[in-house]
Amino acid sequence: MKKIVLIEDDADLFALLKYNLEKEGFALKGLQSGVGALELCRGYDPDLVLLDIMLPGSDGLEICKAMRTDPDLAHVPIIFLTARASEADRIVGLELGANDYVVKPFFIRELIARIKLQFRNLSTPARVLKAGGIELDRTSCQVKHRDRLLSLTATEFRLLDFLMSRAGAVFSREQLLDAVWGQNCAITDRTVDVYILRLRQKIEADSANPTLIQSVRGFGYMFRADKAAAAAETSVLAAG
Repeated sequence: MKKIVLIEDDADLFALLKYNLEKEGFALKGLQSGVGALELCRGYDPDLVLLDIMLPGSDGLEICKAMRTDPDLAHVPIIFLTARASEADRIVGLELGANDYVVKPFFIRELIARIKLQFRNLSTPARVLKAGGIELDRTSCQVKHRDRLLSLTATEFRLLDFLMSRAGAVFSREQLLDAVWGQNCAITDRTVDVYILRLRQKIEADSANPTLIQSVRGFGYMFRADKAAAAAETSVLAAG
């Protein structure tokens, strides 16, 4: 049974959605305020989150942003439910990491169809990740850079897999330690810096000026799959 978290402050809409989603066979927990939303998601481990934007206590955009930087929640699909219908609002919501953007008022059956679409997209995790000239094969545990096989340790592979599968999200050293090494691993957060440097030396055209694994000052690291590919290609052509 798929689990859904619903964060919606309109009591009538909350009750209507709860009834229909549970009738459809989903398990549901929710709040009518943004306060405690992240804690609920961490504790309930949902398969999908329905999130209003204009919430008392906490803004839905900030909740979305926080989820996308949380290693335990970054993969969870988010569908915004909101009265904000402008193109700019849609773009902001999607750029923050939402998977879909549904404008109120909406048809319940359409929303359920959109939810099921998200679950179909998640039903078969990608075997191969491709971005920025990097090809990571989860089945063979091999990584290629522009068709050249790279020699990565198991930890380097897990770190690259984690970052590539969450491209665009920024993770702190502590979050990367928890996700890749495990919460009970007795090593310092500077270990992450060492492994990031090793990865850059293996996958970047110029490890001193990385375009794929980028540092975000004061926060941590992120994998850039959008502009990085073009920048890396330009660097390789220039070097040739």
